[in-house]
Amino acid sequence: MVNAAWVPGDESGLLFPAHPAALSDAGFTFLRRAFRCSGVLDADNDVVAIDRFEEVPGGSTGRKAALSVRYAWPQPSLPTELFVKFSRDFDDPVRDRGRTQMQSEVTFALLSRAQGFPIAVPSAQFADYHAASGTGILISERIPFGHNGIERHYPKCLDYQMPAPIEHYRVLVTALARLAGTHRAGRLPARLVDRFPVDLRGASVGEPAVRTPEQVARRVDRLAEFARAHPGLFPADVRSGEFLARLGAEAPALIAHEPGIWRHLAGAGDHIALCHWNANVDNAWFWRAPDGGLRCGLMDWGCVSQMNVAMAIWGALSAAESSLWEAHLDELLQLFCAEVRTAGGPALPEPELRRALVLYAALMGVTWLLDVPAVIRARVPGTGATTTRFDAPIRDDEGIRAPLQMLVNVLKLWHTENVGAALQAIG
Repeated sequence: MVNAAWVPGDESGLLFPAHPAALSDAGFTFLRRAFRCSGVLDADNDVVAIDRFEEVPGGSTGRKAALSVRYAWPQPSLPTELFVKFSRDFDDPVRDRGRTQMQSEVTFALLSRAQGFPIAVPSAQFADYHAASGTGILISERIPFGHNGIERHYPKCLDYQMPAPIEHYRVLVTALARLAGTHRAGRLPARLVDRFPVDLRGASVGEPAVRTPEQVARRVDRLAEFARAHPGLFPADVRSGEFLARLGAEAPALIAHEPGIWRHLAGAGDHIALCHWNANVDNAWFWRAPDGGLRCGLMDWGCVSQMNVAMAIWGALSAAESSLWEAHLDELLQLFCAEVRTAGGPALPEPELRRALVLYAALMGVTWLLDVPAVIRARVPGTGATTTRFDAPIRDDEGIRAPLQMLVNVLKLWHTENVGAALQAIG
């Protein structure tokens, strides 16, 4: 069953293709069955052709394809440009390990079709999952970036090329808050919401390496050495001797308190809600409403679950420019709390949300990002004192520029916030 081209869906019982070649071979006959099964295609309508079928690269898991289809009777509710995401990549064992992430995505796709769903997401046409093999498929509308009034796609960690970044982040934070507030107000179908676990550590792509305080201390020492040798990659305040000494003392203490941080985040009561875990601008699309206001939708719902909302805020802001954090963090946290309340959710004290954000961001920095210097040394030979993140070898490689920018954001936040006091506050 693991290598089967077709598997039965746990939701529908329908056999669905496990990889692009199987879907291509089946053609529009499978789409007809699937769309009728999901209810998006009426019995008197039909899928009559696939005019385009193209595999597309990208993402950390599964294979993907873009389709253009025709219907016997076109309707506004039936998109002709489709995106197909498979949980499996049988040719790449590393990517295939992430296959279980789609289980929650499939449930979310079903949830997103509920009446009154509060935010824009790609319209789900069919979604199913076979838990025994980790095989899943998600077929949705394809967002036409750069066409029909939709802005171009914005890659991660290139916000300095984006117009009006703060305007875009305001609508991102608003969308996150509206979903969280609507969930906490009890306005989403409980039979589906209850299938999303509260598993904060499970909201992750891969497993972080286990670090001891001693190992963290050594990595901070190597980071300090790297920052001093590469001043063009780090702002002056986070490569100062005073700050690096404080980081060297606080980072090992933070990792020693990791279990307590997770307990604090998981036990935060009103701060637990259904959230997008990685709402960077590259997982969103933006357009202008008739009133001129900016709007956004969110896509790529891998790892969607109930989590501490601070985790979702970090996911949305982690790749932003540090200048945006410095100038607008207070505003964005206040906006989030206000929008959650407006959507019917609980009143969230902004200081508690800020403390949770600081602790989670610091923990992500210590567990995931302290190896960034080693990655840069291995993948960008010849770096030195004059190297900057705007140089092509870093700028043009998301696998380098993104963790570097996220690390800088963690360091800047650590510099301006009292991480030690936040740890003491949670006991």
